Amino acid sequence: MNDITQQLVDEQQKQRLVRRFGTGAIAWLADLPALVDELAAQWDLTVQGPAPHGRTSVVLFCRRADGTPAILKVSPDPALGTSEARVLRLWQGTGRVPAVWEVDPERSAVLLEAVGKGRTVALVGEVPDMAEIAALISDLHSVNVPCNDLGQLHPLNSRMNFIFDMWERERQNGRAAEIVPPSAMHRGHARARDLSHAEDEDDGGAVPLHGDLHPGNVLYGGPERGFVAVDPRACIGDGAADAVDWAVWQAQDLEEVDRRVAVLAAGIGVRGERLMAWCRACAPLFAVAAANRGRADTPHFAMLMRLAAG
Repeated sequence: MNDITQQLVDEQQKQRLVRRFGTGAIAWLADLPALVDELAAQWDLTVQGPAPHGRTSVVLFCRRADGTPAILKVSPDPALGTSEARVLRLWQGTGRVPAVWEVDPERSAVLLEAVGKGRTVALVGEVPDMAEIAALISDLHSVNVPCNDLGQLHPLNSRMNFIFDMWERERQNGRAAEIVPPSAMHRGHARARDLSHAEDEDDGGAVPLHGDLHPGNVLYGGPERGFVAVDPRACIGDGAADAVDWAVWQAQDLEEVDRRVAVLAAGIGVRGERLMAWCRACAPLFAVAAANRGRADTPHFAMLMRLAAG
């Protein structure tokens, strides 16, 4: 990367984009400074610097002409910007997602409201009140999706297939290859498929899901705004699936998972047994992530493997 590109994207983010999009992301990154300059001119922005990045886009702090803070997102995926903007607008009325101010489909760019200080729950590192997280999830699930927009929401089973395939590659290529057995992944995937195909009418049936609602995709918007979700991978299906990350994040033992599940399930209107079944299904994914980060010797990892064993 040249010096200008490095001001926008660090080496870690470059590798994330290359893993996600292949070597074509390298050429895209070479053109990124010019692309950002064009978007800044088009939308009258002052770019201030990089924000925390995801796997699929470059995120930049900026200000609009009137001084309002904003977030500029650009991606190598030509469809990602318009898709994300369309999905965010489904939830706009809840106040639980950032406002969408501008979209450039050709450049796969979107200009969003900047929420709070832009720090995610993961960056803060403190486990939030599960009742507040349940309120966020409940608000997202409460939206009535117009019939003509339902086609934009993939079925939950498709999302689960994508996630398990992605994390199986992560397992094979990382430290987890020697620690998390493939049988655990296969068993978890089978459980997730069964749960995805059997939305429980007693739990409200299929609802619009964020699809990637982990602590790295939730911002704190202050006492009035509360928690705000970003980077949706929207799908439709069992509401319990959106709560799994929160039930296990940083938990040291199964008793803590049980306590969180009880609060989350009551808050989003699903049965605790069903949410726990989702936790068992997805535990191998979290175990792979922990192992690849060198955390296989922690109580958290041991808990995840016990949970995966069911």
